[in-house]
Amino acid sequence: MSRSKKILASIVAIVGVAAALSYWQIKQFASTPLTLHQETIYTLPAGTGRVALEAQLESQNIIPHSIWFGALLKVEPELATFKAGTYRLEPTMTVRSLLQLLASGKEAQFPLRLVEGQRLTEWLSELRKAPYIRHTLKDDQFATLASELKVDPQQLEGNFFPDTYLYTANTSDLAILQRAHERMKKTIDQVWQERADNLPYKTPQDLVTMASIIEKETAVSEERARVASVFINRLRTGMRLQTDPTVIYGMGPAYNGTLTRKDLETATDYNTYIINGLPPGPIAMPGKASLQAAAHPEKSNYLYFVADGKGGHTFTTNLASHNRAVQVYRQTLKEKNEQ
Repeated sequence: MSRSKKILASIVAIVGVAAALSYWQIKQFASTPLTLHQETIYTLPAGTGRVALEAQLESQNIIPHSIWFGALLKVEPELATFKAGTYRLEPTMTVRSLLQLLASGKEAQFPLRLVEGQRLTEWLSELRKAPYIRHTLKDDQFATLASELKVDPQQLEGNFFPDTYLYTANTSDLAILQRAHERMKKTIDQVWQERADNLPYKTPQDLVTMASIIEKETAVSEERARVASVFINRLRTGMRLQTDPTVIYGMGPAYNGTLTRKDLETATDYNTYIINGLPPGPIAMPGKASLQAAAHPEKSNYLYFVADGKGGHTFTTNLASHNRAVQVYRQTLKEKNEQ
C-alpha cells in the first residue's frame, strides 16, 4: 500500500472513530436527565426555533448546557417537530423524552373543581383564581355571562354541572362555563324525561330548583330522596317549604353566617317561610344525585326534618315529634360544646 493510501486510510479511520464517538455523545446527551428537582410547567412560545428553544431550556435550568443539542435534532429529526404550548415537565424525564413531549403537542392539563352546592358567584370567583385561564368575561355579573351564553340571566343559577374540569393553558373562562352549561342541560333533560309520575313540578327548572334545595340541605347521599319527600309532601299539602338555605340565598351579601328570627320574617322572593311553593329559581348548583332525588323522591309521610347532631337528620311526620327532635338536637349540641 502506498504512503498516500495509508494516510487516507488513517484519516478515514480517525473520522470514523470521531463520528462514532460523536454519535455516542449525542445518544448520551439524549439520555441525560433534566436538571429539575420538581415538577415544572414550561411554556414554549409560538414561532420558537431550535436555537431559541435550546437557549430557553438552558436559561431556565431545564437541561444542562451541551454542544450536542443541535446534533441530536439532526440525528433524530422527529424530535425537531416541537409544537408551541404549555407542558408539564417531570424530574424523571430525559432530554429525549422532553423533546418527544414537545413534539407530541400533549399539553399540560389543569384541574378546576366546580363544587356542587356552591353558587354561580362562587364558581366565577374560582375561575378568576384558576391558573393559565384566558379571561374573556369583563366582569362576573350574571347579565354579562348570560349575554355571552345567549340565555336568560334567570337561567344561570343551578344550570351548570358540578365536576372537575380539565383544561389546557389559554382556555377561556367562557369555554369552561359553556362545557358545564351544556353538560347540565343534557343531564336535566335526561332526568326530566325519566322523572316519577305526578310530581308537583310545572317545568324542568322547578325540578332543578328543588334539587338545589336538597343539595344545600344534606350531604348524606342516602338522605337525599327522603329530604325530597319532605318538600314534595309539603308542596302537595299546601305547606310552606320553610327551608333556611332559600332565606340565606335571598339575603345575598347581607348574610353574615348567622340566621336570625328577623331574617326569617323579612320578605324576599326566596324566603320560603313567607312565600308559598318553590322559590323563583335554584339557589345553588345541584349535583346529579340531588337531581335524581328531586325526580325520584322517597315515598313517605314525613313533613319535617332536623339535624341530629351526628351528620344526618331526624325525620318526623308531625309537629310534636319534630319539636322533640329539635330538643334532642339542641341537647346533643350542648353536650358537644361542654366536652
